[in-house]
Amino acid sequence: MLSSYYTVNLSGQDEVEIQKSRFIGHVKRVETEEEAQAFIQSVKKAHASATHNCSAYLIGEHDQIQKANDDGEPSGTAGVPILEVLKKRQLKDTAVVVTRYFGGIKLGAGGLIRAYSSTTSQAIDTTGIVNRKLMKQLELTVAYPLLGKIENELRNANYLIEAIDYLDQVTFHVLVEIDHVEKFKDWIVDLTSDQVVIKETEEKYIESSAT
Repeated sequence: MLSSYYTVNLSGQDEVEIQKSRFIGHVKRVETEEEAQAFIQSVKKAHASATHNCSAYLIGEHDQIQKANDDGEPSGTAGVPILEVLKKRQLKDTAVVVTRYFGGIKLGAGGLIRAYSSTTSQAIDTTGIVNRKLMKQLELTVAYPLLGKIENELRNANYLIEAIDYLDQVTFHVLVEIDHVEKFKDWIVDLTSDQVVIKETEEKYIESSAT
């Protein structure tokens, strides 16, 4: 699993007009090729009267799945430019469909590439980008006299405290970036003079806005 990566918010869209043609960019986070294809088909169904519904998607930790479709536009002028925007933005697990309603003015190959690229970029900006970081959940169990000190130090250091259990002893449920776990454990041991029991539990991704 990647320690961190960028993707889009769950879904969104935006629209631009270029030389009287309407370009509508639809963006969705997808984790499988089946999800991507279902999304593309749903947009095509919703915009069945459109001139073109061009698409691209990038899926997998190492971008194992990459597809681009010009949907009737001249080869290489729509699907690939959409895909290139995803690559340039370093986005993963993202699908984009750009719907075009032809306005009567031909744009030429260069114009089409610019139109599909710019529509994709604008739709992504409107949807929003998030940074997903892989976190390890740690349980820190200490005696009550250490409660205030540990809580203050964790909050001052901007660690994510998911919960605090007040039982015979106090247990903090803390999320730590996967690459910083050992450093964090050393810090907590030092902070408590080794008066802490540390238990590692699950790993999960936490999202924060990147735009």
